[in-house]
Amino acid sequence: MRKYHHLGIPTTEKKAGERYLEEFKMYVSGYEESNYQIEWMRFEKGCNLPEIVQKIPHIAFEVDDLLKELEGKNVIIEPNSPSEGIMVAFIEENGAPIEFLQISNQKK
Repeated sequence: MRKYHHLGIPTTEKKAGERYLEEFKMYVSGYEESNYQIEWMRFEKGCNLPEIVQKIPHIAFEVDDLLKELEGKNVIIEPNSPSEGIMVAFIEENGAPIEFLQISNQKK
């Protein structure tokens, strides 16, 4: 299964309700308030995420098996857990970043 999760858009503007992700030196906002799950991402100097992720919008998909989804792909961010119960990774496909999320703590 692969289903749409969100659209991540890099920005240099501070946004209301930003949440800081210290491990990645970035801020995220907007996802919870958006009817279409649009997430804004603002990066600090020294952020080690690939430039493609910091400069180009990405689409994110929720998947059942993250490791299987990555097989044979150009992985640009290795699997990691930014929040409890969530594993994510990024690939590059045709010049664009794509995020996959495996979520094990779904609220019913």
